[in-house]
Amino acid sequence: MGNSVPHRTLQYRLRYLAEQGRVVTEGQRRGMKYLPASAAVETGTEAEALSLSRAAQDIRKNVSRPLLSRKIVGYNRDFLDSYRPNESAYLSETERVQLRKTGAVQTGFQPAGTYARNILDRLLIDLSWNSSRLEGNTYSLLDTKRLIAFGKEAQGKDQVEAQMILNHKDAIEFLVDNADEIGFNRFTIRNLHGVLANNLLPDPQAAGRLRQIEVEIGQSSFRPLAVPQLIEECFDQILDTARAISDPFEQSFFVMVHLPYLQPFEDVNKRVSRLAANIPLIKANLVPLTFADVPKDLYVQATLGVYELNKVELLRDIYLWAYERSAERYAAVRQSLGEPDPFRLKHRDALRQVVGTIVRDQLDRAAAFKYIETWTAENVVADERDKFQRVAEDEVLALHEGNFARYQVRPSEFDAWRQIWDRKK
Repeated sequence: MGNSVPHRTLQYRLRYLAEQGRVVTEGQRRGMKYLPASAAVETGTEAEALSLSRAAQDIRKNVSRPLLSRKIVGYNRDFLDSYRPNESAYLSETERVQLRKTGAVQTGFQPAGTYARNILDRLLIDLSWNSSRLEGNTYSLLDTKRLIAFGKEAQGKDQVEAQMILNHKDAIEFLVDNADEIGFNRFTIRNLHGVLANNLLPDPQAAGRLRQIEVEIGQSSFRPLAVPQLIEECFDQILDTARAISDPFEQSFFVMVHLPYLQPFEDVNKRVSRLAANIPLIKANLVPLTFADVPKDLYVQATLGVYELNKVELLRDIYLWAYERSAERYAAVRQSLGEPDPFRLKHRDALRQVVGTIVRDQLDRAAAFKYIETWTAENVVADERDKFQRVAEDEVLALHEGNFARYQVRPSEFDAWRQIWDRKK
C-alpha cells in the first residue's frame, strides 16, 4: 500500500476489522500480526496436523473472535451437575477402547505405578518440559534435562522458569512414589498444587490452599466463581465425581476439563489438571500423557472453549492426539534396537574415561556436570564438543547395575557412587 494510507488510519481500520471478527491478531504491540479469521482458524497447520473435528474448528473460530465481541460468562454449575459418572461420557466408548489399546504396556498384574517407575527418568524430563512449555516456559528440552538431571540452570533464563520445571519434577515424583495412595481426593490434589506452586505465588500460604480471592482469566470473557464456600463445594464435587468414574481415560479427561474450569486455586490450575490427568494412568500402568508436541496456542483455545462455551470437543481432540503421540514415543523407545552409533564408537575410550571417573570419584550431579563440561572443553575438538557433552551426560544418566562394568567400574565403586547420586536435591 506504500504511503497511500496514513499509519494511524491503517491502525484504526485494522482494529475495526478485529473488533468485527473479520481478522484475528497474533502477538502484541509492535509484534502484532493481523490474519484473516478463516485462514487462522480453518487452514492453520496446527489444526491440519491434529485433524480437528468440525465442532472443534467451530470452537476455535468462536474463541478467536475479539475479546470485546465475546459474551461475558460466569461459572455454570449445571455443566458439572449434569455429568453422571459411568452414564455421561466426554470420550466415546470407541475412543476409550482405542486409548486403552494404545496405552497398554504391561502383561499380567503389576503394582500401581510400576510402569511409571520404569520410565521415570524419561518421564520427569518429557512431562516437566512439555507442561512447562504450555505455560510459556522458554527452557529447551536439553536445558530441562540438564536442570533435572544435574541441577544446572540455563544461562540467561529467569529463575522462575527453573523453579517451574523443578516443581514439575517434584510433583511427578510425588505421584509415582505414592502410586498406591494417590487418587482424586483432597490430600492428593491439594498437595499436588502445593508442590507445583512452591515458591511461585506471592502468598506462600496459597500453595495447596483452596482459593479465597477473586481471580481473572487473561484474554477471556470467563469470570470464575468468587465465593469461597461454593469453590470448596464444587471442588469436592469434582473429586467425588472423578473418583466414581470407572474408566481411567474418562477420569483423566474429566479432571482436565473441570479442574481448570473451577479454578480452585489462586494460580497453577492448568498445571495441576495436566498432572492430575496422569493419576489414573499411573495407577493403571498405562503410558502417561506427556503433552508432547501439543501446540500452546491450540491448547489455550481449547481451555477457552471450556471456560466460555462449556464445550469440550477441541480439548478432546487435543487429548486424543496427544495421547497417541505420547504412546508412540514410548513404544519407539521400547522397540528400537538401533544401529551402532559412529560417534560413540569414535569416542568410546574417552566416554569410558569420563564416566568411569565420575563413578570412581563419587561425583554428585552438579559435580558430574561440571566435570563433563570441563573435560570436554579441554579434550574434544570444538565442532564436536556440544555433541560429546550431550552423549556423556546420557551415558551417565543411563548407568544401572547391569551396565556399569563396561566403564571398568567395580561393584563396590558403583554402589558407593549410586548412594550419592540418588540423594534428593
